[in-house]
Amino acid sequence: MVDQPAADAVLFEVRDGVAWVTINRPEARNAVNQAVSEGLAEAWDRVESDDDVAAAVLTGTGEAAFSAGADLKEMAARAERGLPSQFVGGRLADGGVTKPVIAAVNGVAYAFGFNLVMQCDLCVAADHARFGIFEAKVGRGSPWAAQLGWLIPPRAAIELLCTAEPISAQRAYELGLVNRVVPADQLMSVTAELAATIAANAPLTVRAGKAMIRATAGLSPAEAAAVADEIYQPVYASDDAQEGPRAFAEKRPPRWQGR
Repeated sequence: MVDQPAADAVLFEVRDGVAWVTINRPEARNAVNQAVSEGLAEAWDRVESDDDVAAAVLTGTGEAAFSAGADLKEMAARAERGLPSQFVGGRLADGGVTKPVIAAVNGVAYAFGFNLVMQCDLCVAADHARFGIFEAKVGRGSPWAAQLGWLIPPRAAIELLCTAEPISAQRAYELGLVNRVVPADQLMSVTAELAATIAANAPLTVRAGKAMIRATAGLSPAEAAAVADEIYQPVYASDDAQEGPRAFAEKRPPRWQGR
């Protein structure tokens, strides 16, 4: 079988200031292999470097799976005993994407697919979607789930990790992992609406909001305030900070420049 090129394994399209990144291996339930990993890395580089992109959406092809996890057949062939080399690092995982990324979960998000959801900033899920971390059933590790206790209550996180049983989209919503649960046929339209709302706002303020929440997790109030002031200082000093009030006074839409 010929290896699938990264450009085919991950599709990339920009529409109205939103980058749509799609894992395209429906025959393998969008499992993450080397080609997908390389394709995602390239996609996040494009998202970050393109000034016309204000937000991004990550999803999978089809209605069965967002991503069923790592490609275990490829992993078995590699016979690695350490962290899977093709999944270590990456701009999104390392916090190198400053623009908001929305996971549009169109089916199961299992194991490393769950990890991809956690790497995103927001999540819209189809009502049939399911989330699970199964490493306890196959003797593998999930160090990538370390941030799970920041996203959902710690006891719920321990249950997911230790039982290796999946949860429904509704349960994920109740725990705060998912922002919205919608019928499957509305997933993309609702996600597009959310992305468009973000893309219409002041880009520097949006990116600072994302950065502040991630940078202040676990800090004391005083520490968080100091970090937040540092993050927002360039926003206050920007041209956009003058444009917003000016546009309001002139009763017109603001013209954001991102500077």
